Amino acid sequence: MKQLLTALLVCVVCGFAETPPAVAIHNARIVTVSGPVIAKGTVVVRNGLIEAVGENVAVPADAMVVEGEGLTVYPGLFDGLSTLGQPAAAAAPATNGGRGGRGQATPAVATGAPAAAATPIPRGPEDRPQTTSWVKVADEISGTDRRMEAVRSAGFTTVASFPTRGIFAGQGAVIDLLSDEKPGEMVVASPVGQYISITRTGGFGGGFPSSLMGYIAYIRQIYIDMEYYRREKAAYAKDPRGKQRPDYDRALEGLMDSPRILLPANRAVEIERILSLARELKQPAVIYGGRETFRADAIAALKKDNVPVLVSMKWPEKSRDADPNEGDSLRTLETREKAPEAPAALARAGVKFALYSDGLESARDLERAVKKAIDAGLTREDAVRALTLSPAEIFGVADRVGSIEKGKIGNLLVTRGEIFDERTKVEMILVDGRKYTPAAAAPSGGRGGAVTDGAGNGEGIR
Repeated sequence: MKQLLTALLVCVVCGFAETPPAVAIHNARIVTVSGPVIAKGTVVVRNGLIEAVGENVAVPADAMVVEGEGLTVYPGLFDGLSTLGQPAAAAAPATNGGRGGRGQATPAVATGAPAAAATPIPRGPEDRPQTTSWVKVADEISGTDRRMEAVRSAGFTTVASFPTRGIFAGQGAVIDLLSDEKPGEMVVASPVGQYISITRTGGFGGGFPSSLMGYIAYIRQIYIDMEYYRREKAAYAKDPRGKQRPDYDRALEGLMDSPRILLPANRAVEIERILSLARELKQPAVIYGGRETFRADAIAALKKDNVPVLVSMKWPEKSRDADPNEGDSLRTLETREKAPEAPAALARAGVKFALYSDGLESARDLERAVKKAIDAGLTREDAVRALTLSPAEIFGVADRVGSIEKGKIGNLLVTRGEIFDERTKVEMILVDGRKYTPAAAAPSGGRGGAVTDGAGNGEGIR
């Protein structure tokens, strides 16, 4: 028995020894993004953070060393707009996303008991239709979302995850793609914005809003209500005696909590319309969609208002279900052809932009989408930035992620070959310093999840 206990203790000690407190990738090419490329250097990650990076960094004696000869280290890729981390979103039915260009499912309207059905239910703007602005994705995040494995194997370590149902869908969060971890460990920042959509689904229960003008009027009215609510609360807080206290309004509280708003626009005329609305609302805004941002008038409007854009990588294509006898308009054909040129046009104009997956989940599809933008004129350097530091800057987390700098979170992508090349192999991904390796059975462009133990769990390098 004594020998058995001794053997078990030895095994336990060995088990802990196999999890090094730090990892050092030595003699690798390092693309820092925020600074010059280091032709041959070392990056050290300890306790989930980047401890050191540079040409002459000493390798710690207690670190697990990865020989970096022939390898390139990038910051982990950042998806600028996603529903990852929300398992329910993967199973949600897709509906027409309207002119904003993004598919959304409209929440079902709860019905009362049969006896109450005879009573007419008002469907006016005072009912706050399709509004769940108080919902926080950070409260609903789960590491069990199986989509994360495929996306992580493509090199993504971070996403801006948002609820997408309704007009005011709720508040998003920046999360790290950790599998089967405590949800709180995944959240990098929350809230980071309010997701707003204009789906034009025919109105709420057949009532208001039922047109584009109605949607915009409703959004405008909500923000007018918010401003009055803010003033009323401030006046009461300053001198509450003898005054009726304001009723708590969670819909308006949700808007007040949001540091920015995400607004949909694809066509040039929509971009100008949405920018005008953002000016009126006096809210920091981010445009998502951006298919026609290759047009000079759209770029000029964005540059004038200094509004960043999240460009969808789901490039427009002719629907497989389209009637072959029905022709497309010249503008539709032009947008379909030139949409991949939008990122390059924005980069040349100096407009802040980032790329987002828009439902693309397989590594191969994501790789092809980026490659299409590169073939249309986007430089590799700008492509890397649009998937790392730029989204981090847009969502106010560039002090934590998006580049390889001392003190930032240890999110790294290690490749053999240059990123976005078809023959490039992803060797490993570090998320919060935890190591994930793409499944051996899947090629670098496949759907295989990044796993180390066959169950999607990463090795702790803490």
